[in-house]
Amino acid sequence: MEQKIAVITGGSRGLGRDMALSLAKKGIDLIFTYNANKAEADKVVQEIKALGQKAIAYPLDITKPELFDAFIDTAMAHLKEHTGKAKFDFLINNAGFIHYENFDAASEEQFDDMLKVHFKGPFLLTQKVLPYLNEGGGIINISSGLTRFATPGYATYAAMKGAMETLTLYLAKELGSRKIRANIVAPGAIETDIQGGAVRDNADLNAYLASQTALGRVGLPGDVGGVVAFLCTDDARWITAQRIEVSGGMNL
Repeated sequence: MEQKIAVITGGSRGLGRDMALSLAKKGIDLIFTYNANKAEADKVVQEIKALGQKAIAYPLDITKPELFDAFIDTAMAHLKEHTGKAKFDFLINNAGFIHYENFDAASEEQFDDMLKVHFKGPFLLTQKVLPYLNEGGGIINISSGLTRFATPGYATYAAMKGAMETLTLYLAKELGSRKIRANIVAPGAIETDIQGGAVRDNADLNAYLASQTALGRVGLPGDVGGVVAFLCTDDARWITAQRIEVSGGMNL
């Protein structure tokens, strides 16, 4: 069986790190990007190698599309050298951050930041890698529970994630002839370092969010990575155009 390869944006920490490790546990090799922290990225590479899979990390700021061609050229040259083909199987658009601001106070700069990292960047990167994506592969985008329920302060962020949900439907439709599946995973509140680790480190907030969740706790990175990894297996071969919420039943 031909070795499968996944490309993940933002794979050095948080949800992206767990996605990378979960994919490695499924026997998938990794290329992932990081924004600035090479040391953390190198640690993840070593963790993946310890699991018996191959991995390499590249710096990439997803808000700067002018960098995409150089990243793709470098990554595909690496694959050509080591596998004989400039091809891969799965793209996971994960990189991102959040500006927390009520709608009436959100600035144009914050809007542009959220647009670039959560919609424009993934849109253009996906376009550019399509020639290198194997038939029968997959695209997994990342959304948020905040597209289903409204929490003040997240209007800009959630609007961009809503755009990604609509884009995912179109990707599934337009790429179906290549047997490429497109799905989007929507986490609920997760204990990561996003927003300064608020969900993880603020005990009162953590307890409140747990009280609003059917399964009685907030999420952990490991709750999400396994779902993304599943979508990159043959067991998920008949799943496409789906929004899969991974929130433990938050705000039901």
